[in-house]
Amino acid sequence: MNEMPSPRTARPQRGWLRWLPGLRVLRTYPLGDLPKDLLAGLVLTTMLVPVGIAYAEASGVPGIYGLYASIVPLLVYALFGPSRILVLGPDSALAAIILAVVLPLSAGDPLRAITLASAMALVCGLVCIGAGLLRLGFITELLSKPIRYGYMNGIAFTVLISQTPKLFDISVESSGPLREVLNLIQALLGGQANWAAFLIGAGTLALILVLERFKRVPGILIGVVAATLLVGGLGLDAGHGVKVLGAMPQGLPGFVVPWLRAEDLVPVLMGGFAAALVSFADTSVLSRTYAAKTRSPVDPNQEMVGLGAANLAAGLFQGFPISSSSSRTPVAEAAGSRTQLTGVFAAIGVALLLFAPTLLQHLPNSALAAVVIAAAIGLFEIKDLKRIYRIQRWECWLSITCFVGVVLLGAVPGIGLAVVLAVIEFLWDGWRPHYTVLGRVDGVRGYHDISRYPRARLVPGLVLFRWDAPLFFANAEFFQKCVMEAIANAPTEVRRVVVAAEPVTSVDVTSADMLVELEQSLRAANIELRFAEMKDPVKDKLLRLEVLEHIGHDVFQPTVGAAVDAYLEEHGVDWTP
Repeated sequence: MNEMPSPRTARPQRGWLRWLPGLRVLRTYPLGDLPKDLLAGLVLTTMLVPVGIAYAEASGVPGIYGLYASIVPLLVYALFGPSRILVLGPDSALAAIILAVVLPLSAGDPLRAITLASAMALVCGLVCIGAGLLRLGFITELLSKPIRYGYMNGIAFTVLISQTPKLFDISVESSGPLREVLNLIQALLGGQANWAAFLIGAGTLALILVLERFKRVPGILIGVVAATLLVGGLGLDAGHGVKVLGAMPQGLPGFVVPWLRAEDLVPVLMGGFAAALVSFADTSVLSRTYAAKTRSPVDPNQEMVGLGAANLAAGLFQGFPISSSSSRTPVAEAAGSRTQLTGVFAAIGVALLLFAPTLLQHLPNSALAAVVIAAAIGLFEIKDLKRIYRIQRWECWLSITCFVGVVLLGAVPGIGLAVVLAVIEFLWDGWRPHYTVLGRVDGVRGYHDISRYPRARLVPGLVLFRWDAPLFFANAEFFQKCVMEAIANAPTEVRRVVVAAEPVTSVDVTSADMLVELEQSLRAANIELRFAEMKDPVKDKLLRLEVLEHIGHDVFQPTVGAAVDAYLEEHGVDWTP
């Protein structure tokens, strides 16, 4: 009897079922995985609670909404998300983006703050779902690694600065990281620090950082529990004025549509779009990492749909933008998670804790700040930037520019700057690409760059010109100029130019018209234009763009060597390759 394919090897489904990977898993779920998923879900619950509360506070909304943003999105992602092990929820990388929108618009009103944050989640969800349905999962590849490093370093620095005053139980006006540092220094010099709160926060931070080295030890949970017991046992909240979380509202999140004011629309749209880009960039990287570990395929478009559905649910159930977690996902994996049911069990665990509102009432705010600061420290990427500085210095400076932009302009404009820099970087590589004249090198097969081989022999009357980029509007004029310079610098009178076009992967209307003009100019000077090694799709484009009607259909040779042989024969040139 044939065995039923396991959920790890089953072929992708077609039709509506392909949009519900979790349902497909459930239909073929092996009961042997149930104890492992249940245990991993319970372990994950202990981490989701303090982290969710901490990231909510860091995002400018009351801590209870961090738990709301953990419950419903986990359930929805378990149904729509393609990754079996990914854990979604509030994230430190999004905290600065949410805070940049919520803080100036809410004016300290917690209900207005969560309305704004929930609206951002709706925008984030709709953007992700739309991009997934349009199969735009590739867009995150537009950001190069140095630019991603610069942006995330800027986010980490912003989060770090915003949480540092909370270690001292100091409230400072948020008007940018640099201003916050100055305000913090003034507050410390003015004697506003609560040193008992600082010792608790600093001790919690140190404990978390030390225990991070032990992957299977829940350092965040241990640190938060220790701080809570210390404050509650010694009465530090009443005796020394240590600010604590207090009793949380009881009950599950309700369905609420976040209605906005007209003046809120633009900043919420910008913030939601920025959150969508950051959350999907993080999620795609993390899902690819764990897909490689579990040897399972990656579907970036379905990942966008799953992430978007989770954010949409967060926005409708009093949550805020969420992302995958690079700290909670390894916890689930280490605890033995097998499928998406781990997230379901964790969500149920968090929901049950909401019916014990006084359980965390003595949790100090400085300990929550320590949790966020520890996460922000983990976001910094310095080591690989040193390597990039060593091997490609200008890309390192590009990363630093992006970092400075995020710090000075803020998180939301920073993501725009990152995208602009990515586009400029791409255009620069294609705008001024490498090009060269080719010659024959004794003892080496083929034709090679004469700048690398100064003794290379040139074919009399022939210019072999190689262009290492697509031809498009930004470099069309430069291509023509370089070809004419190669002709002018040739040691003998030129009869033919052969463009070694194997690296040319595309042409557009501007470059097509340029090729027609170039051929006409060369023909007027009794110089022929030919192409070698051009790909068939590019030939098809030249035909469609009506270039071949002007320059002829017999201008192509399969290889550079064939182009040289044809020239030697047609012009009767006596030259030995």
